[in-house]
Amino acid sequence: MPISGTDSCVSFDFDTTCFDLLTTEEMDLVNSHSVLVNYKKNEMVCKQGSFASHIMYIEKGLVKIYLEGNPKDLILTITPEKSLMGLPAIYEGNYTFLYSISTYTDTVVRLIDIQIFKQLLKQNPLFSYRIINILNENTAHSYSRFFSLTQKQLHGRLADILLCLSRKIFKSEAFELPLSRSDLSDLTSMSTESVIRIMKDFKDDRIIDISNKSITLLDIPRLERISAKG
Repeated sequence: MPISGTDSCVSFDFDTTCFDLLTTEEMDLVNSHSVLVNYKKNEMVCKQGSFASHIMYIEKGLVKIYLEGNPKDLILTITPEKSLMGLPAIYEGNYTFLYSISTYTDTVVRLIDIQIFKQLLKQNPLFSYRIINILNENTAHSYSRFFSLTQKQLHGRLADILLCLSRKIFKSEAFELPLSRSDLSDLTSMSTESVIRIMKDFKDDRIIDISNKSITLLDIPRLERISAKG
């Protein structure tokens, strides 16, 4: 299935987790070699370049995955609950996280020993196949995001993000936005001033409604046309 620009803000989120494919003994192994950690809003979960000792599974909450930069970070994805993080760290010769992760909301993360995770990949073919699918899906989303950031104009980029947030994250046309205008700036690779201006344009044109942190998509077909035209 082709990936549209409106999917580009979010990493693959799967309704049935890969852990359903583990045996009872393998799940016991995961449980005995993992810990649950509660993170507050805006707290760092892992830092780019730090030692990768675990794979992360979001049990509850919302996070951003990003590359640290100067002066601006580049947000790769917004990642909801029931998602795995840190998978790109699993390849021969690498021992570090390739990106940083921090929370948008209070979040609960299960930290799974990376050596145990690798062991499961070797001994359970169905589990390994599911992980490969997740990695390939994430790669497809990365291509879509790269296209959006490099080929679309500012209005198209912001339309992509708003549609993605509505469909993939909050699953509603009206939602409370935990992202700041600065976060949206990093996510769309534009200035904060441009984000504020285009949000105002969308509001004045009755495409969206904004009240404090609340956003309602009023004219989704028009937002889709803006996204498609770029």
